[in-house]
Amino acid sequence: MPNLRELENAMPVAPLKIVALSSAARMGSRVNDYLVEFRKSVHNDKVKSDPAFHGYSENNYLVEVDTPRFGSGEGKANFSESIRGKDLFLLVDVCNHSITYQMNGYTNHMSPDDHYQDLKRVIAACNGKAHRINVIMPFLYEGRQHKRNGRESLDCAYALKELENMGIHNFITFDAHDPRVQNSTPLSGFDNFTSPYQFIKSLLHSEEDLLVDKDHLLVISPDEGAVDRAIYFATVLGVDVGMFYKRRDYSTIVNGKNPIVAHEFLGDNIDGKDIVIIDDMISSGGSMLDTARQLKQMNARRVFICCTFGLFTDGLAAFDRAYEQGYFDKVVTTDLTYLPPEIYDKPYFVEVDMSKFVASMIDFINHDVSLSNVLATTEKIHGILEAYNNRANVEVFSN
Repeated sequence: MPNLRELENAMPVAPLKIVALSSAARMGSRVNDYLVEFRKSVHNDKVKSDPAFHGYSENNYLVEVDTPRFGSGEGKANFSESIRGKDLFLLVDVCNHSITYQMNGYTNHMSPDDHYQDLKRVIAACNGKAHRINVIMPFLYEGRQHKRNGRESLDCAYALKELENMGIHNFITFDAHDPRVQNSTPLSGFDNFTSPYQFIKSLLHSEEDLLVDKDHLLVISPDEGAVDRAIYFATVLGVDVGMFYKRRDYSTIVNGKNPIVAHEFLGDNIDGKDIVIIDDMISSGGSMLDTARQLKQMNARRVFICCTFGLFTDGLAAFDRAYEQGYFDKVVTTDLTYLPPEIYDKPYFVEVDMSKFVASMIDFINHDVSLSNVLATTEKIHGILEAYNNRANVEVFSN
């Protein structure tokens, strides 16, 4: 664990507890295991003797909470144990569509709206009792509806304002579609994390012959919105960057948006180079696969798709076909949202485990210690690249 000494010299805000809603049960279990391991490694006599550190080192930090549904579809939240005076971290995955409930005899799959309502129910059940409430929502609810164009709703901004009014202290998300949405709650804590270090670590783990330099690797942004993300990634790796822009038909609207006519490429020659496409999410995947296809037609050597959230809203059949046709080589995505079980059997899939990072982040927030101790992304990436290029220090991949 990074900067353990700084944690040993800090006092926790309050006893730590994790509330993993059913949508994030898998991630919550992993995070809990890491926190148990972290705190057992703290060699500090105060932890054992000082009453202020009561409950600091435990065998379990998960709190039992239930969000049952009535036959009408209404719901409630119920805690099985006291959370008075605790520093609560609520973990929710609004994109987990695998959870179902019964309503009037029908089976419904939970939507992002359902998960968001359950989150509010949990906050309502513990508000006024917990010492502090922190919400970890990796995929930002309604994050794609972050700005107003014409007569339409501002869903994401309203949701953040609503959570602020409910009394949460910190809101933590990952790779927000547009982090400027935090301007809707300027007096509340809002942290937006990215995962370039975890991406490159997992990619290097899966490929033994990558040459990370300007002559052999190029980072591509699939659209205008991901340019900043791609520029940072390319700069840290020391390679060039390119981008596609989406030419749309603004005379028609299909499913609430203007359809894409073509993807136009702007950038250097990619002949014979390995390509890393980096973006925040894969939704249906059509746009991403079309980008990969064009790159292969431009004689790219290998194409690696790196996205924080793999939603795969239209299933994996299109990815299977594209892989068989040689349009891409790997899809690298995190476990921050629900992934269909069948994806783990795909030869092209690489999972990025974010649970250790989330556990570290929770530990530092619980101590009110600067989160820069957890990040230091640029230095970490340089370190893992040096180890990879030298093939000398294999231990760096397990840290």
